[in-house]
Amino acid sequence: MLAVWALGPAPALIPALYLAAVTPELVRVDLRSRRLPNVLVLPGYGVLVGATVGAGVFAGRIPWEVPAAAGAALAFLLLMNVLGGMGMGDVKLAGVLAGALALVSLEVAAAGIAAGFLLGGLGAVGAIIRRGSIRGLTRAQRSIPFGPFLLAGYWLVLGLAT
Repeated sequence: MLAVWALGPAPALIPALYLAAVTPELVRVDLRSRRLPNVLVLPGYGVLVGATVGAGVFAGRIPWEVPAAAGAALAFLLLMNVLGGMGMGDVKLAGVLAGALALVSLEVAAAGIAAGFLLGGLGAVGAIIRRGSIRGLTRAQRSIPFGPFLLAGYWLVLGLAT
């Protein structure tokens, strides 16, 4: 309902409705298994392409912001993956989220990814406080599922931006 209220009949509503449908399952699976299933994430790119085409027809121009934001998010998180700090599911999800938010504006897309990182940082601090220390923990024990924070950043910024 947030998406419909925030966006109204706009092309950005299409990926928002898709994300509203998959967010609960993505959060559940990521919290349980620290994985974001391709079967839930990758169709978001098809939805994003359809919404981008719709936005282009509606606006009379190709919205280059969408592939630019999705590509930038993919590149940034892929770099973090290569450096060892991010899973590939998070990389793929970030591209969908940034592209979907770019249908609103590039600034909103950047804010959504930044909000995900801010919320993830707060979650990491909370996990450290709860555990008391990170010394002696394995790499898997030191990690947190990041998908829920990316999704929370998306929904937070979408609600505030519109």
